[in-house]
Amino acid sequence: MSDFRRVTDDFTTAPQISTADVAEAARQGFVAIVCNRPDGEDPGQPSAAEIKGAAEAHGLTYAHIPVRGSPGPAEVEAMRLAVEAADGPVLAYCRSGTRSITTWAIGQVMSGARPRGELVSLGRAAGYDLTAALGG
Repeated sequence: MSDFRRVTDDFTTAPQISTADVAEAARQGFVAIVCNRPDGEDPGQPSAAEIKGAAEAHGLTYAHIPVRGSPGPAEVEAMRLAVEAADGPVLAYCRSGTRSITTWAIGQVMSGARPRGELVSLGRAAGYDLTAALGG
């Protein structure tokens, strides 16, 4: 069952998704999927290639930007570019969705797109605490 957590009109996070969730994402109007989870993190998790195949079969673009621990500058920039390049709503996922929203939010602060306080509020509304990740 899909656990999509809308953060903004153009960005949504989720815990680990399945290929069935990809079909639901396409039905809901998402145009891109970003995976922030490294392959093999848990036994039995779908691989990035499996989700990519399902995404492409449904006409969605796909980016694999694995984050191990806290996101670094390269992951933050790759996420910012992937979301910016999408021509519509993006669904990003990892094990719980925390790395996805954190990576996105850091990019938002660094680019000046959104202030820290707004991002903390958006995160809280989606079920994530971004206070520490965004410095404070």
